[in-house]
Amino acid sequence: MRILFLGDVYGEAGLKALEKFLPEVKSRYPYDVFFINGENVSEGLGLRKRDYKRLMEFGAHAVTLGNHSFSKKELLDYIEESNIVRPLNYPKTTPGKGFIEINYNNQKIVLIQIMGRIFMGDPLNNPFETLDDVLAGLEADCIVVDLHAEATSEKLAIAHYLDGRVDAVIGTHTHVATNDAMRLPKGTYYITDAGMCGAKYGILGADRDKVLKRFTTGIPHRLTPEVTNTVQLNGVFIDTEKGAIETINISD
Repeated sequence: MRILFLGDVYGEAGLKALEKFLPEVKSRYPYDVFFINGENVSEGLGLRKRDYKRLMEFGAHAVTLGNHSFSKKELLDYIEESNIVRPLNYPKTTPGKGFIEINYNNQKIVLIQIMGRIFMGDPLNNPFETLDDVLAGLEADCIVVDLHAEATSEKLAIAHYLDGRVDAVIGTHTHVATNDAMRLPKGTYYITDAGMCGAKYGILGADRDKVLKRFTTGIPHRLTPEVTNTVQLNGVFIDTEKGAIETINISD
C-alpha cells in the first residue's frame, strides 16, 4: 500500500502550497490513498465546507481534523455526510466519525484519528483505551492513524502501544516536520510530526508579527495566518510493499 499524507494545511497559504507543489508531489510519489490534515485551513482555525471541497478537489480520499475540529460551527451541518475524520476519543455523542473506511483495489484501508491529552486542553477520553476498543472489532488490510498531539513523549508512547497492530502512525499538530521517520520494531511506520503546509516564514503558519507581539509584550493578540506567496509543503510517503517511509519537504 502506498500512502501519501500531508501535514496540517494552514490558511490560504496552505492551499497555495497545495496548488503549487502537489502536482510535483503526485508525480514523484504515486499513491494508492491520499490523506490531508485540514483542521487549520479556514482562517487558521477549523474547516469551512467550501475549503473542505477544495481539499477534496486536490484528490484527497479523506481529511483529518484535531483540537480545532469544531472551531467553525458550520462543520456540524455537513460532517456526517463528509469524508472527514475527527478525533476518535471525543465523547460518543460528538458528531462525526473517528475513523473512516476506504476501498481501494479490493482492499479496505481504515484511517483513524486519535488526539493526545498532554498540553492539549480538551479533556478527551483515554487514547489508549479508546484505540483498544475500536481495534478489537476492526478488520482491514491497512490501518493508518493520524496522531494529533503536542508532547513527543506521548506520541512515541502511543506509537509503541500500536506497534504491530496498525500499519502507520503519523503525527500531526505541532506544524514542525520531525527527522525521525522510521519503522518500529514490530513493523509499524512512524513519524512524530509530518509538518505543515503553509507560510514558509510564518510562525507555525501564523502571522509572525502578531506572534512576536504576544511573546515580547505578554499581551494576547488574536493570531491569523501569515499572508504570503512564499510557501512550503510537508508530509510523508509510505510504501508498505517496499518497506519504506520518506518525508516530503518542498518550499520556495
